Amino acid sequence: MAERAFAVVGLFDSAQELIEAIPRVRARQVGRVEAYTPYPVHGIDAALGLRRSPLGGMVLVAGLLGTVTALSFQWWMNAVDYPIPIGGKAVFSWQAFVPVMFEVTVLFATFTAGLGMLFLLNRLPFFSHPLLSSKAIAAVTRDKFALAVEADGNGLDVDRARAALLTVGAKMLEVLPFPSREPSSLRFIFRATLGIAAACVVAGYGMYWTIKLFPVLPPMVHMQDQPKLNAYKASVFFKDGHGMQIPVEGTVPRGYLPYTISTQGEAGELVNPLPRTRQVLQKGRKAFSEHCAVCHGALGNGVPTLTSAYGAKPANLQAQTFRDYPDGKIYHVIMVGKNAMPSYAADLTEDERWAIVHYVRVLQRAQNARDEDLR
Repeated sequence: MAERAFAVVGLFDSAQELIEAIPRVRARQVGRVEAYTPYPVHGIDAALGLRRSPLGGMVLVAGLLGTVTALSFQWWMNAVDYPIPIGGKAVFSWQAFVPVMFEVTVLFATFTAGLGMLFLLNRLPFFSHPLLSSKAIAAVTRDKFALAVEADGNGLDVDRARAALLTVGAKMLEVLPFPSREPSSLRFIFRATLGIAAACVVAGYGMYWTIKLFPVLPPMVHMQDQPKLNAYKASVFFKDGHGMQIPVEGTVPRGYLPYTISTQGEAGELVNPLPRTRQVLQKGRKAFSEHCAVCHGALGNGVPTLTSAYGAKPANLQAQTFRDYPDGKIYHVIMVGKNAMPSYAADLTEDERWAIVHYVRVLQRAQNARDEDLR
């Protein structure tokens, strides 16, 4: 036939028939072979001889370019053009630049993925693609599978294309004419760009004046106007009228286990889990100095640094009674308190409590040295 055709299209009932037909049609070399399916078909890329998509590499390069661009801009602004030291930090503190670097990386990668796929790889927008106005498109978008022999640089022999498709069992053959307008003509690109620019301008001005004329319309309510619960103000939401509520009975803070030991006898069975190392003793000395020495004295001998106005009598940790205490009993006193001494469970971590126990043992040994300690 002498008519100038874009493609000859044939339909198949199943994806398996399509996959089996593709290599047989390609072997006849009658034109460029393309497939159109209602859903992705596994293995169709290899059957059509399509190379691996370069989109992944394009996105990787664009993402790295975005990272370098964001880092360079922030380095220039913060370290060169307008350096401002903040809190003693270096003007080039790259850790603070990570959020912006991440966002620009995603921006470059996303635009490259979208635009690269549409314009470079899929040759879109192709609004006048002949298949869109064909009779076969209704079937392809439901449950049929189309195989098309399309014109390449040498044109298309319609009779040979028909014969090739009929040989492999294609049905409802249809000849598609060339589109009246080339998809990538300069005129089309110019008109499309102009239309997109006009739409952006109209949308921008519309949003600007909408916000300016109606600044507090939902969902553009200012954040400071949103309803919130102030812990130090009255609240009509709770029955007692208070904004701050006591935790539910039995509430356990996340990451902590409740202390269930209630007697000294039970506490005596506890074993110090920390090794007696230099680091542990240093931690114990620091915690003891900050929380215990003010009452028990720097040596733990019950001589406080407080004046006589302090009416309580701190325990002398050097006494034989306390030297005979198991580690667990000392730990228990720190946890629940004793006499005038309050509980320090909320002020010290578990490791700090056990480290204090170790340090108390060191003070006791230092003040009650044995003969072998003096050799």
